[in-house]
Amino acid sequence: MGCGTSIATETQGKSMETAMKAAVLIQRWYRRYIARLEMRRRYTWNIFQSIEYAGEQDQLQLSSFFSFMLDNFTQLNGNGPDLISQLLDPLVDPWLDRETCYNQIHVPESYTGPRLSFPLSVSDTSALLSAFKEQQTLHARYALQLLYETKKLLKQMPNIIHLSTSYIKDITICGDLHGRLDDLLLIFYKNGLPSADTPYVFNGDFVDRGKKSMEVVILLFAYLLLYPDSMHLNRGNHEDHIMNLRYGFTKEVMQKYKTHGHEMLKLFQDIFSLLPVATVIDGKILIVHGGISDQTDLDFLSSIERHKVKSALRFPRHSVGQLDIGQSCRQAKRTRSTDASRPSSSRSQSKNQGTPSLRSDSTPHTLQVPFLDSLSSVPAPSPAQHEREWKQIVDILWSDPKTQEGCSPNTFRGGGCYFGPDVTQRLLLRHGLQLLIRSHECKQEGYELCHGGQVITIFSASNYYEEGSNRGAYVKLGRELVPRFYQYQVSRSTRKLTLTQRVRAAEGSALRALKEKLFAHRCELMAGFLQCDRNNTGSVSVSEWAQVLESVLRLDLPWRTLRPHLTRLAPDGSVDYPSCFEDMGPGNPLPQVAPNLAETLFRYRTDIEIIFNIIDKDHSGLISAEEFRHTWRLFSAHLGVDINDRAIDDLARSIDFNKDGSIDFTEFLEAFRVVHKLDSKDQHLSGKMDGEKC
Repeated sequence: MGCGTSIATETQGKSMETAMKAAVLIQRWYRRYIARLEMRRRYTWNIFQSIEYAGEQDQLQLSSFFSFMLDNFTQLNGNGPDLISQLLDPLVDPWLDRETCYNQIHVPESYTGPRLSFPLSVSDTSALLSAFKEQQTLHARYALQLLYETKKLLKQMPNIIHLSTSYIKDITICGDLHGRLDDLLLIFYKNGLPSADTPYVFNGDFVDRGKKSMEVVILLFAYLLLYPDSMHLNRGNHEDHIMNLRYGFTKEVMQKYKTHGHEMLKLFQDIFSLLPVATVIDGKILIVHGGISDQTDLDFLSSIERHKVKSALRFPRHSVGQLDIGQSCRQAKRTRSTDASRPSSSRSQSKNQGTPSLRSDSTPHTLQVPFLDSLSSVPAPSPAQHEREWKQIVDILWSDPKTQEGCSPNTFRGGGCYFGPDVTQRLLLRHGLQLLIRSHECKQEGYELCHGGQVITIFSASNYYEEGSNRGAYVKLGRELVPRFYQYQVSRSTRKLTLTQRVRAAEGSALRALKEKLFAHRCELMAGFLQCDRNNTGSVSVSEWAQVLESVLRLDLPWRTLRPHLTRLAPDGSVDYPSCFEDMGPGNPLPQVAPNLAETLFRYRTDIEIIFNIIDKDHSGLISAEEFRHTWRLFSAHLGVDINDRAIDDLARSIDFNKDGSIDFTEFLEAFRVVHKLDSKDQHLSGKMDGEKC
């Protein structure tokens, strides 16, 4: 009997040991599994952010090109700046000067949307909410009147709004929305509609990127008119008509309001420039969209004429007499910025040629004027008041915090500054503040604290890069001024997906965007690979492959980790570099164009589309062949691309399909959209691989 008990105990002990070993193995597997997912999630995030900020650099370079041409086009070419001035200095339509112009717009009886009456009432804002939930569009007559009323109200507001928590329970601060109506509606659902008891501060970037920017700003402006003491709107870097050309708001307005779109865009330009640039709560909490610099002066900022800065991307104008450009341009050396570091990179201290500011050269009496990929040294004019005002606003709208001490040019975005914890502390002490709340950067959890808790970043657009990529958040402050964070995520499909599926979806989208970047720089990359591949074997080492990508694309990414997703290995372990481009191709059959011209079209497709849209006043998608030639001569001259007039003329003739002298540039540009040939195949394979792993 005792022997039987001994055997049973021994068997039980072995079973327990086996179970413990199994548990340890499962735990190790799970930790490796989560670690791999986290690695994929992090490099996916890095890809999205690097490409986003590279796009902003491109926009700033294009804007500096516009500004340079507007100031100096007559001297350089002997022609008037008609093309560029349409964008940067649009003429005021006399019809728009009449306050009652909207009354002349007929509203048909068939219109079933909201019919607003002014001053607005709660029933009007409720009608707007219901209409937008049902995908209805507000009639142009009411949209224009709402914009006029908003403009009149904003004219009366100071540059910096001062709020108090003495008579309210909480103030809610929201970050970037970027045209995400669903996020705005979810905030209102969770936190309550704006009212005297539920005040809000929306911290800029209401528009662009998302498809419902018009609906978002109409709702925000409507509540601003209804509760001017409880609804507060700060300006963001996307409340800018030049940014709107690239990132979608201009196109959205013209599509939704074909007849009166131009009038609305001109009103938006005025309204955006009239938005306050900062909010202060109880004299202790400073709220700005981007950040600060070591030159930020809140007293000076409160005294400037903010409406004069229509665009932070529009550099202060200098007369041709002040800037001797003619000779400088001919002697300018075309150089490239080699710094594309992220804010956390140690290279953030280096100079950047895309920064939208006039920087001193080694000589105190010269300036480096940036335009696209070139720099021109010009004599420096004497400092002007409007330059200082412009610089203050640029820093407020574009800057980002960094972990290192000091203040340096924001090389990653190409605009504003990086400001360190010492800069934050000095500004807070100087003005008796205790906290800086800003937005401007997407965060995976919707918010982030830095600089020892003295800086809070709040971002309210969930799923910003891809479905499931990030949460949105808002922050509430009561009388004790202790921030309380609330997170959310708009979701129609992600709740049904596993963690692996969500990571895979975001990863796939990021890799497609990165492959498009590779394809757009194909000639440069191939030239770099061939320099390493002296024997023309079609392969280079992994180290050489990563070095070429880093030097050409200027994206600070973990290329060795990403290598299996971008290219194949040869049998000897080297990289088969032609395979980087084999699963991508043009959207449509390419016109007969020279290789260097095709490369330029792929790379600068968005910039060219912006210029075409400026020329195409009625947004018909058609421009004349002569306008097409004029655009290309203007653009290629500053790209430094060796394209002769005959090549441009041949291209214009080849895409004038019906030979009527007009060019359908939408169809033309579609040929230069990168298409991923193996998308469906890749998705099938990745799904199969994930199934095997699970």
